Amino acid sequence: MEALENVRVLDISNVIAAPFAANFLADFGAEVIKIEMPGRGDSFRAMGPFVGGKSIRWYSMSRNKKNITLDLHFEEGKKIFLDLVKISDVIIENFRTGTLENWGLGMEILRAANPDIIVTHVTGYGQTGPYKKLAGFGTPCTAFSGVTYLLGYQDRPPISPSFSLADYVAGMNAAIGTLVSLYHRDALKGEAQEVDVSLYESMFRMMETIVAEYHLTGKIKERTPKMSGSASPSGTFKTMDGKWIVLVCSTNRTFEYLTKAMNRADLMEKYADTPQRLKDDAYISELVSSWTGSMSYEKLKDICDREGVPINLIYSIEDIYADPQYNARNNIVEMPCEDFPTVKMPSVTPILSKTPGTIKWAGKKMGAFNEEIYKGLLNMDDSEYQELKEKNII
Repeated sequence: MEALENVRVLDISNVIAAPFAANFLADFGAEVIKIEMPGRGDSFRAMGPFVGGKSIRWYSMSRNKKNITLDLHFEEGKKIFLDLVKISDVIIENFRTGTLENWGLGMEILRAANPDIIVTHVTGYGQTGPYKKLAGFGTPCTAFSGVTYLLGYQDRPPISPSFSLADYVAGMNAAIGTLVSLYHRDALKGEAQEVDVSLYESMFRMMETIVAEYHLTGKIKERTPKMSGSASPSGTFKTMDGKWIVLVCSTNRTFEYLTKAMNRADLMEKYADTPQRLKDDAYISELVSSWTGSMSYEKLKDICDREGVPINLIYSIEDIYADPQYNARNNIVEMPCEDFPTVKMPSVTPILSKTPGTIKWAGKKMGAFNEEIYKGLLNMDDSEYQELKEKNII
C-alpha cells in the first residue's frame, strides 16, 4: 500500500514550483496526471542544462507522472478537462491569478463539476493583493522576500541563490498545503478548499528572526557571508590542506565542545554565553581560523567528530557522489530513461517506515499516457480519440 493511494491529482502547471509539489505527491503514490499543451509541452522540457541537445531536468521533475496532452483553449478540451476533474481529488496550477477564470474554468465551474475538488494555486505573489497578477519567477520573488538582501558581502552587490531555491521551497509548501487540505476533507469530513501559495511568502516564512529583530530594535540586518547575530563562532574556515569547511556553535554547550577540541578551556571563563561571544565574534573567529588552518581536514574532522563539534566539508556534487552517507541511504538513484540509457536523480524524501515512496519511472515523452487516460480512464472509443488527435486538441 502507498501512502497516497487512490488520490488523483491533475497537474496543469509548468516549470518548477507547482510541478515539484505534484512530483512530491507522485513519489508517495498519488496518481498524478500531468497535462501539457500538444506540440509544445511544459517549458521545463526546454530548460538547460543540456546534454546532447536534450534538457536533463525533465526526468526527475516529472518522474512517476502520467503525462498527457490537452489544449484547454478549445471547448472540447475544457469539457475533457472537466470530465477529469469529476473523478479527481486535486488540481495543481500555477497560471497568473485570474487565468483559469479567463478560460472559463474558474472555481464555480470546477466546483460544479466536483464539489470535493481541492485546488492548489502557486503564483509569485498570491491570489490577493495589488501584485496578484504580476508575473512570478523565483529570482525576483526571492529578492522581494528579503532573502537576497542578506546574501553576500556588504562591499559587493547582493547575490541570488545559484539554483531555483524559491521554487522548490514553494513547491514543498504547496505539497504541505495540499496534504493538509486532503486530511481536512477526508479525515475530518470538512469542505474542500483552495490552497494559496506564493513564492515570496514561502521564502519570507523563514525570516522570523529578521522580522522580530526589526520590530523590537529597528535594526536592519545587512548581508554577511555567514550567520551573524545568532551564533559565534559560525562560518567558513580553511584547513591547512586548502579545504573549505563550515563550523558552527549555535549553543553554549557546542562552544564548550569546541574549546575542548581546541585545547582552549580558558575561553570558557569569558565566553561561556552566546551574547559574550557575539560581542567578540571577530576575535573568536580569528582564533578558530588559526586553529583550523594548522591541520589537515582529515585530522580536524576526526577531532571535531570526537568532541561533538558540528563541522563539515563544503561539498561539491563530486563529493556527494563519493560520500558513504549518501550511498548508505541511497540518496541518489539511477533510473532507465527514454533519451539516455539511464539518468540519476535524488531519491524520495522523507523516508517513511511503513509506506516509503518509490520512483517507478523517469519523466516520459509528451503524451506518453494519452491512450491509458483517454481510452482507459475516460472510456473514449478509437474514433473519438483519433478525432481529438486530428484536431490537435490532444
